[in-house]
Amino acid sequence: MTAVYDDEHFLCLRASPGKMDRLWADGWRHFGIIFARYRTSEHSGKLFTVLPLRVDLDRFTVSRSHKRILAKNRDTKVIIRPASVDHIKERLFFKHRVRFEENIPSSLFNFLSPNPAEVPCPAFELCVYLGERLLGVTFLDIGEQATSGVYAIFDPDYAKRSLGVLMIVHSILFSRGRGCRYYYPGYAYHEPFTYDYKKRLPGLEYLDWDEGWRPYLNGEKRDAE
Repeated sequence: MTAVYDDEHFLCLRASPGKMDRLWADGWRHFGIIFARYRTSEHSGKLFTVLPLRVDLDRFTVSRSHKRILAKNRDTKVIIRPASVDHIKERLFFKHRVRFEENIPSSLFNFLSPNPAEVPCPAFELCVYLGERLLGVTFLDIGEQATSGVYAIFDPDYAKRSLGVLMIVHSILFSRGRGCRYYYPGYAYHEPFTYDYKKRLPGLEYLDWDEGWRPYLNGEKRDAE
């Protein structure tokens, strides 16, 4: 396998669903029209080892903890539609970003293009509502045999609902319903970090930059509880 350097990137205005599948499988993600992959990331002066993840949808099962989260949110409704940015989502983004102490994004357009439903690839938004109130939204790229979470935001006033995990579970079920093979939840790190909830998904695989995709068995064991 070709060696991956610490920081690779390129610009792409339009990628077909099949090309997106290949890019995700090679560890690429995009920020608007900028595609990037990297082995390390720094937080508070400490270097973390990047761990690209994906879920084998044939092996995914809804765990007991997921069922509890789904039951806790049975009073919500989920709407899936072409991705867009409006003042309601922008307001939610600024409320959500107060959770971060470093590397604070300035805009949703740090992650999305001005036309997120089509550029650089087809994308949907999965929105969680409580009545008319938007609690959370995740943006989901659509490939030929896979989907990929681009970015998710939620209202921190409703953190006890585990909205981040809820949106991942709904994204997985939606992807499987489309007949997809994989769902990419984004990067985590080898070392403990706030992204560790992604490492507890059944059917999880990780990208070994030198050996290719491998089962992430530790995550599967932990989430079987």
